[in-house]
Amino acid sequence: MTPKITSSQAVILGIGTALPVHSIAQPDIAEFIAYSLQDSPDLARFARRVFRSCGVETRYTCEPAYLGSPEECRYLPAGDKSNIPTTKERMDTYKREALPLGIEAAEKALKDARVSPESLTHLITVSCTGQYLPGLDVMLIRHLGLSLRINRLPLIFQGCAAGLKAIQMARDVVLGALGSQVLVVCVELCSLHFQPAKEREALFAASFFGDAAAACVIGRPEPQHKHYLDLGRGYSVLLPDSTEDMTWEVGNTGFDLYLSPRIPKLLGTHLESELAVLLEGDKLPELWAIHPGGRGIVDSVQEVMNLTEDHTKYSREILRTVGNVSSVTIMFVLDAMREELRSLDQDRAEGIAMAFGPGLTAELMRFAYMPAYSAAGKEQDHVLL
Repeated sequence: MTPKITSSQAVILGIGTALPVHSIAQPDIAEFIAYSLQDSPDLARFARRVFRSCGVETRYTCEPAYLGSPEECRYLPAGDKSNIPTTKERMDTYKREALPLGIEAAEKALKDARVSPESLTHLITVSCTGQYLPGLDVMLIRHLGLSLRINRLPLIFQGCAAGLKAIQMARDVVLGALGSQVLVVCVELCSLHFQPAKEREALFAASFFGDAAAACVIGRPEPQHKHYLDLGRGYSVLLPDSTEDMTWEVGNTGFDLYLSPRIPKLLGTHLESELAVLLEGDKLPELWAIHPGGRGIVDSVQEVMNLTEDHTKYSREILRTVGNVSSVTIMFVLDAMREELRSLDQDRAEGIAMAFGPGLTAELMRFAYMPAYSAAGKEQDHVLL
């Protein structure tokens, strides 16, 4: 089959990631959860089983309260729940902790991209785990030395799919406005919203979420750029009959997450047909950047698309070592993939990125790993599959 031609030359020039200083082993946080369920022994047993089988070994948190003894943790008390941190307290912690992580990730991305802060034209900030005004975008401008006239696009409260959505928005900006360079910064502090569980679905969420930040610079490549990701066609789609299967709402003691056990099955039912639309008859690519929303989601994508363990290894490794860090996660996966391809001296390779969030929303995008600058892309449409 003759490859289709897709206009591109909007690329990820650099990526940076950042983790909080506090790490938590999965068995340790499982004990915190089990302690808070002393009056529900069946739920406590279920929690231990879920935490062992969800594919996570280590997570990171900005909150040192999870490092002490379970008896002293206000987030997950066993008895009296009157002292649980309020949503305001959690937002105060978010305001204090989110900015340093965002700065660290952004500075790494700018260095990796070989781009100066003053050359950026747009800033997209992404988060669904905390809000304040003036927000993260304003604070980043001050601390990174960005132009005071930079175009700011805050993308808030969109869930796990928002990181890939922001990348696709940045791609469209670069393709639509000559000379644009976009910085995307995602910060998620999911552990601030841990609460005593009342039902099994809440335990699924508690079993794999953690804290992190990531950033990337998107623009047009120049001869000095190497090992970049060429961004192809993509779109966002709402999956039918799934509105209530993932919800994220503001509560009095943090944000309340509901994850239906039907989610992997729903993705398995609808994803194949959506990827057929994205690929337009082309063969399946080599690279698969799957948002590891949980082990069941990666399993479902692997099964329905007949992928190998090698295809899903990046997603599973990020889930194992970092957990699900909401909108940030897809950048961790793309960065891990790019670093390995760089180390292997890999030739050009095609890929698909995907992330999922409330709606149910699926963000889907084609991309290509480029080991070196391609002058042909400046003169003609770029081939993606």
